[in-house]
Amino acid sequence: MTALDTILTCLLALWFTLLSAGKLLGTAQMAERAAHLGFTVGGYRVIGALELAGVLGLFAGWAVTGLGIAAAAGFLLLLAGAILAHLRAGDRLPAAAPAIGSAVLVVGYLLALFQK
Repeated sequence: MTALDTILTCLLALWFTLLSAGKLLGTAQMAERAAHLGFTVGGYRVIGALELAGVLGLFAGWAVTGLGIAAAAGFLLLLAGAILAHLRAGDRLPAAAPAIGSAVLVVGYLLALFQK
């Protein structure tokens, strides 16, 4: 694992841990966002749990590269769903920007892994 892989893994892990924490704790802001996007708080908590599982997969990728790749692929699917949910809700680019930026970061992580 290169330094870039380690940095990207830690950035992704921190970002998705923060996102999942809000969803799992059911903060007021996340409950409002869930309702806006057409999710129940329980459904949003499931998404948070999937994000947290992805974080664990990223760290497992340090031992088995394929697990990190699988976690990143899962994040891309999750983020594609997030972008579609924002579009379905009629949101403009600023509302979907975190999902789009996260997807770019995940793609960068995958490209770094495949540079080996």
